[in-house]
Amino acid sequence: MLTPTAVPTGARSARSAAARHCVRVLGRPDAPVLLLVHGFGGDQRAWDRLVPSFVDRYRVVLLDQAGAGGFDSATYDRERYSTLDGYAADLVAVCEELDLRDVAVVGHSVSSTIAARAAVLAPERFSRVVMIAPSARYLDDPGTGYDGGFSADDIDELLDSLDQNYLSWTTSVGPMVMGNPARPELGEELTASFRALHPGTARDFARATFLSDSRELLTRLQAPTLVLQSRDDALAPDSAVREVVALVPHATLVPLDASGHCPHLSAPAQTAAAILAHLS
Repeated sequence: MLTPTAVPTGARSARSAAARHCVRVLGRPDAPVLLLVHGFGGDQRAWDRLVPSFVDRYRVVLLDQAGAGGFDSATYDRERYSTLDGYAADLVAVCEELDLRDVAVVGHSVSSTIAARAAVLAPERFSRVVMIAPSARYLDDPGTGYDGGFSADDIDELLDSLDQNYLSWTTSVGPMVMGNPARPELGEELTASFRALHPGTARDFARATFLSDSRELLTRLQAPTLVLQSRDDALAPDSAVREVVALVPHATLVPLDASGHCPHLSAPAQTAAAILAHLS
């Protein structure tokens, strides 16, 4: 059985970055570092299906982003997490504290662009980026012809629904995001993951996610980047994913034989294989 590297007691009492984000380190301590960053609505358990494919070859670092899982809620700062920059700064802080270098960072959904922001902020720490189902901007931009998949009215309705009744929102959004109606247990799993979040922090993360625009930022990402795409993705349509590939200077697009927004949950073996092929 794999045993995570414990964060020292002293670090916990000082509320270090690793303690705040409930960091776990698995795999080979002398191996290259693979940092896995879950998206909105999840926590580090979202990677459970992929971790066994990585621990024999990598030092796997997992964390809970602000408001999720074991994150220290006493340290939550609404202003910090009003934009994606706060989440990116957290990744850099963890890497600095643990002195992680040459890190390959894997981000799902909005955390694809959070990972990109971290890599731009601290290029000396990050060597590669993997984006699973990314979008540079969810909101359409009629002025430039950009199709993000959501109109302004769509975004307003989504955020209003989240504000009014969070539990009801999770019931409808979970299966829609998962996008595998023939496997309803996956939608139920994602719904339960959404419900584990505190509604207040979930609202902050949702606003930072759906109102963000990372298009200019992505043009400054110099790390080699793998972009993984699924079919029938309700949050990252083909137009949005291909825009990410066009914006990132050193991007490689790999379409997966998977559907929905969470291929690491619905097609973990294929997702892990694509990541390993890119990193080898």
